[in-house]
Amino acid sequence: MFTSAEIIAIKDLLVPQNKIVIITHYNPDGDAIGSSLGLKHFLQQKGLQPEVIVPNDFPKFLKWMPDARKITIADYKRKQAGEAIYNADVIFILDFNASHRSGNLVGPWIEKARATKILIDHHQQPDAFDYVYSDVRIPATSQMVYHFIQALGEESLVNKNIAECLYTGIMTDTGGFRFRSTSATTHRIVADLIEKGADPAMITSNTWDTNTVSRLHLLALILGRIEVVKDGKVAILWLKRDELKELGFQKGDTEGFVNYGLSIMGTQVSAFFMEDLYEDFIKISFRSKDEVDVNQFSRKYFNGGGHINAAGGKYFKSIEETIEDFKEKMEAEEF
Repeated sequence: MFTSAEIIAIKDLLVPQNKIVIITHYNPDGDAIGSSLGLKHFLQQKGLQPEVIVPNDFPKFLKWMPDARKITIADYKRKQAGEAIYNADVIFILDFNASHRSGNLVGPWIEKARATKILIDHHQQPDAFDYVYSDVRIPATSQMVYHFIQALGEESLVNKNIAECLYTGIMTDTGGFRFRSTSATTHRIVADLIEKGADPAMITSNTWDTNTVSRLHLLALILGRIEVVKDGKVAILWLKRDELKELGFQKGDTEGFVNYGLSIMGTQVSAFFMEDLYEDFIKISFRSKDEVDVNQFSRKYFNGGGHINAAGGKYFKSIEETIEDFKEKMEAEEF
């Protein structure tokens, strides 16, 4: 958490006359959107008028959240986003650890901005900003936003809108409270959010019971050809660009696919490989159990990183070559 002196300094910045911008990473997920909107609603409770900016669009299943459709998407509103960042007095950087994680458009704007920059994030090796709250032990940035509100001594301002957004972020980034980083503290916070108005049944239904036909077709395809290697310890799933197009892929359709590999008895690592729709690279998602560190594995071999049990990467070969390289490198890993 921020030090007591930092909290006092940040409090002094959170005044109505200051322009506040909240930014999250490229390809925003549930925790990115939930933490950003949760913080936005909290700052509004304090009389501020913050603006949430995301580099590119996010899945439809997250757009039910309060004010989600008021988020400024930089890809669509470049001038508005750029001016807001340029004129900001304070920029909150949520759920990413370095400016370049917000993409080639927004990243340079953050670096050039004159604003005071406040990072709240749970990924490893954060860059230096004016104020940094980084803790890799916490399963979701949305939980960290709640801790931040607690540190300010303003839990009484948490209303239904804040509770719904933060609950969604915690729920999605813990895989429905399944991942090992989910702690007793996480559950206590979730209980408090429920008491403040978050409805678990509604949130779960709005977020996860929203399958499109294209998503189910894609899921059926990859599950029908899932491959298990390394004596049953590693599962591999993959999709090609032409398959995505043929089956009507929509943004967010492959969310969570990588987790199916870990549901196989005996697996400790799941890897999902997908050709990018527009650019010539392979997008990779890694998940693992126990002490198997896919963060370091991805950093070392696949231009990525993340958490010990959840990481992503990019590779610039064909999907067939990428999978073969992965198999070779994974075979050399000891676990």
